[in-house]
Amino acid sequence: MTAGSPTSTTATRSPLLDLPAAVAGAGDDAPVAAHYGDPLREQRALRDGAALVDRSHRDVIRIGGPDRLSWLHSITSQHLSGLGPLRGSEALVLSPQGHVEHHLVLADDGTATWVDVEPGTAAGLLRYLESMRFLLRVEPADVGARTAVLSVLGPAAVRTVAAALGGADLDLPEPLAAEPTGAPVTGPYPVARAADGTLVRRMAYGVDLLVDRAALAATAQRLRAAGAVPAGLSAFDAARIAARRPRLGRETDHRTIPHEVGWLADAVHLDKGCYRGQETVARVHNLGRPPRRLVLLHLDGTVAAPGSAVTADGREVGFVGTSEMHEELGPIALAIVKRSVPAGTALVVTDPDGAPVAAAIDPDDDDSAAAPKRPAGRLRSS
Repeated sequence: MTAGSPTSTTATRSPLLDLPAAVAGAGDDAPVAAHYGDPLREQRALRDGAALVDRSHRDVIRIGGPDRLSWLHSITSQHLSGLGPLRGSEALVLSPQGHVEHHLVLADDGTATWVDVEPGTAAGLLRYLESMRFLLRVEPADVGARTAVLSVLGPAAVRTVAAALGGADLDLPEPLAAEPTGAPVTGPYPVARAADGTLVRRMAYGVDLLVDRAALAATAQRLRAAGAVPAGLSAFDAARIAARRPRLGRETDHRTIPHEVGWLADAVHLDKGCYRGQETVARVHNLGRPPRRLVLLHLDGTVAAPGSAVTADGREVGFVGTSEMHEELGPIALAIVKRSVPAGTALVVTDPDGAPVAAAIDPDDDDSAAAPKRPAGRLRSS
């Protein structure tokens, strides 16, 4: 198993797979729906209204204790010591060499910090957290058996969640945007508690809900009654690909560093130091460019097989991460390619049957567009 890749998961089969026409996902996504019979219609719901996406197979860790934020600050890539109550963020756990091992999405409720991660990765993350506890007052625990993640996406997402869970009392302002100078923002994602105890976090892509797993089906029904259309991971991934949002274990491998996949902007605070892998983050950002980059591929006629090689003139130059049929863009994929590959290069990938498929990098992809334009912080600052 390579660093940054999910292990096998024993996540409970979601009750939302009992909805009409539900088709289960594959691999680690098997406990939830890939789609509910019409992925393109589900994408349109996501684009025009509110779409309910079942992500209940994600692992969830709860960290209690008064030292939790300063502790997380010291062992992750994010500035978390000043994270206020009812705020959320993203963070990475890196190897000593700066390779991505875990991608964390956080929400602090003032008493505990809730962390949701890729399915199958909580056990490895928890082992690392336990090894770093020392004498600090922190209490990390795997709570995935009783806590699940749902997401609502689309222009009506906030309104729909408020109608279903909290009415006017559920306050979810816009996420904080990065400063024009590229200065990092601490706690960009607003968090709220619904009347039923559901923790709600507003993200750039929509709204995440951390719900009691026993109430998963009932919460989904309330959201549907408020206007949310069930949409599978296929629709979610199509939007994620178009937005160039990577997923750990899909667009990452054991060599991935944050700069290659755009996480430098969202999950790394460039003004802090003294965390594992920070020297690599600062050195690559300040002195050079990463050897690879994340790109959006347009494909000729069909989707590509996840993990298949990207070749140019018969030479392997990268690999495909996730590929979906997009309702406007057609077949697309996220891929990791060598930085030396120009945007106009004729590329070839393979479809799920192993047949060659012509591919081209999106002309709008700029290899420097996602990188903050300010230097990283001091190597030994805290």
